[in-house]
Amino acid sequence: MKIFLASLDLAGTFVFAISGATVGVRQRLDLFGVLVLSIAAATAGGIMRDVLIGDVPPAALLDWRYLGTACLAGLIVFYRYSLVERFHHPVQIFDAAGLALFAVTGAWKALSFELAPVTAILLGMLTGIGGGMVRDILVAQIPVVLRAELYAVAALAGAAAVVIGDSLGWPQAPVLIAGALLSFGLRFVAIRFDWRLPIAGHREQ
Repeated sequence: MKIFLASLDLAGTFVFAISGATVGVRQRLDLFGVLVLSIAAATAGGIMRDVLIGDVPPAALLDWRYLGTACLAGLIVFYRYSLVERFHHPVQIFDAAGLALFAVTGAWKALSFELAPVTAILLGMLTGIGGGMVRDILVAQIPVVLRAELYAVAALAGAAAVVIGDSLGWPQAPVLIAGALLSFGLRFVAIRFDWRLPIAGHREQ
């Protein structure tokens, strides 16, 4: 199970790093800037989670595989950007995959530290949305999570599925996979059909 969790975490790191690097290339940053965005997108959420639960130094700083995976993804995007652009809405698709994977692994890690179910769900959401928020802030964009799209909601759904499955005593691996699929599916459908939360309207005083 430990290997399975690590695999999900590294997969989330890779796809989130691709989303960050893609934004960097679109902003016409140099190689260093693209790598910074790929690392920030891939590790920020996990670092926030680990600091909050007291697992320090964070795993992303202790295990070279996280930074290595993020840098590899950044280099692939920088030198083979045309391959990434073959996907429809590449930033959103890779971001949705990273969101789903990190939401479920974040929630599971919180549960492993014996935190309350609600806290585990919130930390799962934070793990999922943290990297995207930092990525967007670094390029002076309003974070996706604040732009009325079903983003944090998708992360919450995936994290909640993990917590509910754990409370019912269901097998760990299927629960994690189901939670990730739920989160990714919800986010993908929201992108496909432009599902949005209500937007605040301007009111004249």
